[in-house]
Amino acid sequence: MFGGANLVADKIVSGLGANGIVMRRQILGVLFSFSVCLNLAAVAQEKASQPWWQHAVFYEIYPRSFADSNNDGLGDIKGITSKLDYLHWLGVDAIWLTPMFPSPQVDFGYDVSDYENVDPHYGTLAHMDQLIAEGKKRGIRIILDFVVNHTSDQHPWFIESRSSKTNPKRDWYIWRDGKSAGQPPNNWTSLFGGPAWRFDPAANQWYYHYFYAAQPDLNWRNPEVETAMFDVARWWYRRGAAGFRLDAVTNLFEDPELTDNPLVDHQINAYGDPVEQEIHNLELPELHGVLQRLRKVSDEYDGVLIGETWTDTLDQLKLYYGQHGNELQLPIDFRFFAVGKISAPEFRKQIADAESFEGQPVYVFSNHDEPRQYTKYGDGQHNDQIAKLLASLYLTLRGTPILYYGEEIGMENNDPKTKEDVQDPIGKLGWPKDKGRDGERTPMQWNTQPNAGFSQVKPWNPVDALYKQYNVEAERSDPNSILNYYRNLLSLRHTNPALLDGKYVALNQDDPNVLAYVRSYAGKHVLIVLNMSGSHQAIKLDLPSKGISAKSSKVLLASFKTPKRGNINKIELEPFGAYIAQLE
Repeated sequence: MFGGANLVADKIVSGLGANGIVMRRQILGVLFSFSVCLNLAAVAQEKASQPWWQHAVFYEIYPRSFADSNNDGLGDIKGITSKLDYLHWLGVDAIWLTPMFPSPQVDFGYDVSDYENVDPHYGTLAHMDQLIAEGKKRGIRIILDFVVNHTSDQHPWFIESRSSKTNPKRDWYIWRDGKSAGQPPNNWTSLFGGPAWRFDPAANQWYYHYFYAAQPDLNWRNPEVETAMFDVARWWYRRGAAGFRLDAVTNLFEDPELTDNPLVDHQINAYGDPVEQEIHNLELPELHGVLQRLRKVSDEYDGVLIGETWTDTLDQLKLYYGQHGNELQLPIDFRFFAVGKISAPEFRKQIADAESFEGQPVYVFSNHDEPRQYTKYGDGQHNDQIAKLLASLYLTLRGTPILYYGEEIGMENNDPKTKEDVQDPIGKLGWPKDKGRDGERTPMQWNTQPNAGFSQVKPWNPVDALYKQYNVEAERSDPNSILNYYRNLLSLRHTNPALLDGKYVALNQDDPNVLAYVRSYAGKHVLIVLNMSGSHQAIKLDLPSKGISAKSSKVLLASFKTPKRGNINKIELEPFGAYIAQLE
């Protein structure tokens, strides 16, 4: 392009002498600007042809713990709305809210008693409408947590269902006679301990609940259930929701013969129950038909579906995308999530799996059910460096990242110290082997004020003791903080074409300590080098074998002090150091 510009300029100014030199520069400037505009227009056109979620950065919020606007100790919708400017500043494109529907709060909202309203603890429908509208102004979409497998036992559907065996909604749930007097229909156990069946004396039958007894499973074999739930999805889409995270989506169907699950040797879980191979009540093939039909509903509104898809193998995960890409756009790859240690070989393997097919990978390091990454991966000495390292990993890969609130400031788990401190029913049942999920659900740390600026009264869950060091206000003013590293990285991710659309090229695949790769797009290459060890490392990259020609690198972002331009023949890395550079 620019060689042609030179020829055009030379032809125009030929014969003009000294004045032609000045004119030539002016013409080249105009042509260069025109070329840049064409390139930007091409990128914009390409983006416009892609679905909005493909480049989006998602951010999970546990509403109860994010921001308390009315000082009752609980986070709420207006609190979230008040923090949208912060999320926009950070670089978030969509927020996923864990359930805010009316609920008895047996499982903190995952027991829904009304799918088409807002729990008074969090506000009103008008507050939700305002959140959606204000988010739209800032380019932030709202994703709702859709609890599709079960309802609360206080939901009107279940109240009707249990009222009599002849009620029209009886078959909306799974009711069965016992094997014998006082014996449940089979040996299935609840995820939260004990039998997965609750006896109802009035009807002299048992109902099935994979989770708590107060969360009866819906019967998705009944087409009326599907119709009702799809109507719920449409109701929220029309209200402005941009999509759903589908809770427990692998649980929708059970073997109609209720065959006993085989046991795993003589293993016992934290609740004292035999460990089962859950082959008759999880991941049955019928659920894929439901997902295909729900995807059609979602496509009517340009919505996105994120799946809580716990799978053991890549082949299992692929199923949730659909054979023709017609099921979930974003099934979460929990195998990546479950690596559980800083390991270049392990992450290299997971990335290779994700790159082996065309589906959009989904990467997560923390969420509301699992320990925070700062605690899970930290070594007690390099925790801040490790936080930046992990951010550099999953925010530079092809795919969709889902951040968990507070991750960007280095929040750690604040687990209960005694059983009396536990609020999560899981912790109450499983203590001390399982302390529950309170530790990863503590209030967001906004500043150094009492209660970390979350509320002016005592929060529902204790604030972590380190909040005066790790909080938004303090870290915004520190250029070397975890927060500013996240922000700079997200800005880079949103603007660099290679990070947006580049292919993944693995480097130095036998290195046990350093994970290195390139994202390549339209002849441009961004290099990512991640030291996954607690010692200094120096590596030489094998670029020519990958068809990449480069002599040096221009640092775009690094988690340690390093020259702005580097020699790719030898890159020096500090312990758990992250290095991101443009190859030249």
